[in-house]
Amino acid sequence: MRSKRFARLTCAALFAGCVFGLSTAAASATTLNGAGSTLVAPIEAEWATAWGNSTGNNVIYSPVGSGSGYKDIAQGLVDFGASDAPLSVYSTPPCANCVQIPWALTATGVSYRIDGLRLPRHTNLHLSGPVLAEIYLGQITNWADPRIRALNKGARIPSTPITVLWRSDASGDTYAFTRYLSDVSGSFASKVGSSTTVSFPVGVGARGNSGMASAEAGTNGSIAYIAVSYLIANRQPAIGIKNAAGRYVVPNLSAIEAAASVVHGVPSNNQVTIVNPPRRAKSAYVISTFTYAIVPTTSPKGALLQSFISYALGGGQRFGPALDFAPLPRVVLGAARATVSAIQ
Repeated sequence: MRSKRFARLTCAALFAGCVFGLSTAAASATTLNGAGSTLVAPIEAEWATAWGNSTGNNVIYSPVGSGSGYKDIAQGLVDFGASDAPLSVYSTPPCANCVQIPWALTATGVSYRIDGLRLPRHTNLHLSGPVLAEIYLGQITNWADPRIRALNKGARIPSTPITVLWRSDASGDTYAFTRYLSDVSGSFASKVGSSTTVSFPVGVGARGNSGMASAEAGTNGSIAYIAVSYLIANRQPAIGIKNAAGRYVVPNLSAIEAAASVVHGVPSNNQVTIVNPPRRAKSAYVISTFTYAIVPTTSPKGALLQSFISYALGGGQRFGPALDFAPLPRVVLGAARATVSAIQ
């Protein structure tokens, strides 16, 4: 099962227009076309296959990044978009009558390749938010910098230049990552800011989560922010980032759930942010994120959209744990289902 799962992940991550469900010979009336987030692509592939097998319908999903997915749904080129960034981030083109539905919960991890690194047993490489911001501002340029060594007592960190990697496409992972760094670093907030596309002062761009994972794997000294399901698939290490409670936490199911535990209500627009959760979430991971389906409230395929998204919110959640997608909190699930029921 694991090899099949990651075969689908590879398809979803690398090739636009992967088809899950029945053959493309099926009538277009039974096909949903979607585009957007690469973060959600692994679990979306599972949903599409299972829903297609159950209903006889197809889903064709193009993992082109959150920003492109938003543009496609705003221009009416697809039936649904998928974005890890909320609608409030986007301004053009306008997405008339679009709503956002939180349908999955996961995290953006921070990973690295440092040849010759030696860590104490059962520990991860540690970074704080401010130090991570300094790396992405180009103010820390070597892994042996005293500011990094001070956070990693007992580790043997070689003197290796840091290669900063960032997403070259409009990305919800970039939004979550830069929102976190902007929260913890005033300098980062003023010089770079937070959005799906920003101008990092240093580093090299890579397209999609698969591109980031590949670039990191091939570059000694690199650091990259990558959706956690891709870290699992590629067996890449995650950095433990210091949270508000002072704990160094890696992205895993329990840490993502801890971050989401602070959500006690959902606004009418369904925008829910859990990046950099407060101190009371003691074991929370700091770059946990909801990801959204973006759909028009009125669509010729309204019934199909209702069926597919309802499946994702229901039985489809069972695919989450193996990919580090955590269960949606009850209050979020209720708001999502209410929005789905209004699609016509």
